Amino acid sequence: MARVFIVRHGNTFAPGEAPRRIGGRTDLALVDAGRDQARALGRYFADCGLVFDSARCGPLLRTRETARLLLSAAGHDGPATIVEWLREIDHGPDEDRPEAEVLARIGQPALDAWDRDGIPPEDWQVDAAARRAAWRDLFASATGTMLIVTSNGAARFAFPGAAKLRTGAYGEVVTDAQGRPMAKAWDVRP
Repeated sequence: MARVFIVRHGNTFAPGEAPRRIGGRTDLALVDAGRDQARALGRYFADCGLVFDSARCGPLLRTRETARLLLSAAGHDGPATIVEWLREIDHGPDEDRPEAEVLARIGQPALDAWDRDGIPPEDWQVDAAARRAAWRDLFASATGTMLIVTSNGAARFAFPGAAKLRTGAYGEVVTDAQGRPMAKAWDVRP
């Protein structure tokens, strides 16, 4: 049995900044609030007595920075291992576009299908089957207590019915003896 803590990176938009559809081709750093979220998660995990046996993160700056700050605040020395499949999805022609523009182009039903069911608009690059398989493999081989720092587009495929993770939030997934995942908590902000 393993405990896997899946964390969405911290905030990448400053207060008052118009949100954009940020994906795997847009490599934003965390803003001050995002760095604060990462440190708060690390302190929270330390206060809970958690010791991570391993840590992995996506290759983008926002996930690497969140992992580094979180692990440091939690009192862990080692860096997270970078894993490519934890990269955010590619939003195709909607990448780095304002949300209002994305909504006008694809419509509310398409956004709802993505948010509710993980069904992407046809020109977004998601590869849901490969992502689900990667999560299954991770859970099947996971041991101890593991930290994963990724994006919402990757986290939503961790298990059937995984809902959106807000920035700076985490989910806890436990695995049984056969490596099957079960969500114990989801979208928790300390």
